[in-house]
Amino acid sequence: MSHSLRYEVNCSILFTELPLLERPEAARRAGFDAVEFWWPFDRPVPSDKEADAFVAAVENAGVSLVGLNFAAGNMPLGDRGLVSWPALSAEFRANIDATLDIGARLGCRMFNALYGNRIDGVSAERQDEVATENLGLAAWAAARIDGTVLLEPVSGPNRYPLRTAADVLAVIDRVQTATGAANIALLADLYHLAVNGDDVDKVIAAHTARIAHVQIADSPGRHEPGSGDLLLQQQLTALETGGYRGWVGLEYAPSGGSAESLGWLPRERRGISS
Repeated sequence: MSHSLRYEVNCSILFTELPLLERPEAARRAGFDAVEFWWPFDRPVPSDKEADAFVAAVENAGVSLVGLNFAAGNMPLGDRGLVSWPALSAEFRANIDATLDIGARLGCRMFNALYGNRIDGVSAERQDEVATENLGLAAWAAARIDGTVLLEPVSGPNRYPLRTAADVLAVIDRVQTATGAANIALLADLYHLAVNGDDVDKVIAAHTARIAHVQIADSPGRHEPGSGDLLLQQQLTALETGGYRGWVGLEYAPSGGSAESLGWLPRERRGISS
């Protein structure tokens, strides 16, 4: 793996052996200085007590929060975002403020917006119109704290319409044209891109400048690097050579214990200061 890219842990998929609020400290014990999370609450707007407890868990662990998802619905049941769902548009818009408030308190500047599955009874065109407006609102709100809204291709649910980097970049272009929001960028999850059949090497060669965040897992299995056959080292090196200087999020399901699954990354290369 690259020696100068900065690695951090997605604590919504790693260290799940522990309660959510104990995971930032576990990441710190494993040698990391930074973490990211999917939306860590069971509703779009948490109570003040819930938000305060999450913020305290990150601060007390001594790690930085470098990525946070907007609310994405019931992910265990297959939901993948609220952005394009007309009936839940108000919930997403309420979540914008809740998400960015946590980001402001913790210094987080990258916010991942899952687009939303296609739904019965609503045309794709209508969903795309709603998504354009909601992404524009999210981006303009994020701009107030120098934040960036991320959009990613996702594998898994067949109803999720953004499968390739080209799919995402087309949406970003549409939102920027329609709303004037410039702070929307591609989240390049190298696992999702590969599983969906995108040409990851070509994506990196053509679009590194539009990538604001990277996540990795190996395939098959979505486990730790080295467990499958993806050329992650080669791809991360290409990203770095192309000028990428952002974070690399470890967003994989460990094949065993979380701490044990990190053996592929030497401890001296896990911290921002290393």
